[in-house]
Amino acid sequence: MSETRVLIVFYSRNGSTEAMAKSIAAGAESKGAEVRLRRVRELAGPDVMATAPGWAENAARMNAEYPAPTADDAVWADGIVFGTPTRFGNVTSELKAFVDSLGGLWFQGKLVGKAGSAFTSTSTTHGGNESTILTMYNFMAHLGLIIVPLGYGDPAMFAAGTPYGASTVSGQASAPPTAQDVAVAEYQGRRVASVAGALKGAV
Repeated sequence: MSETRVLIVFYSRNGSTEAMAKSIAAGAESKGAEVRLRRVRELAGPDVMATAPGWAENAARMNAEYPAPTADDAVWADGIVFGTPTRFGNVTSELKAFVDSLGGLWFQGKLVGKAGSAFTSTSTTHGGNESTILTMYNFMAHLGLIIVPLGYGDPAMFAAGTPYGASTVSGQASAPPTAQDVAVAEYQGRRVASVAGALKGAV
């Protein structure tokens, strides 16, 4: 059977969600998967971005490192993992704009049967981690993805994360994910790669 392919689509402003995406990618690659990391682009203009220190600079750095996701990336993948910071307990408009662009694939049923999973980051404890991930479950169901939660299938889950998907709390100083957060994210990557591989050609 050909190599399992995992697409990780994320939005990150200060690097916390980006760090989680890279850890998920490492987990998937450890299972032999081919991974594409893609960052969705800003919707806000330069004037708005200038109101948040570091926003424009971080965006320029990440946009130089990660291509923007396309519908072709979604078709290519056997599993898709969506990542976003929380916005009032919900998905960012940047990630949602990409999802909304997949209407043609939805209509054709092109994503039905692929594995789907989600992760998030917040700047405050209990800042909407679980609700944000569950919000992403909604659009994954509409796209026909087979949702892959984490449960408590790895010891790392008893120290960090949520059963719905990996998460991290960056705080006001944009702290990097903890070692426990990284362990959960790597587990998510392994789990998605394994499930996506098992589903490939079966649905």
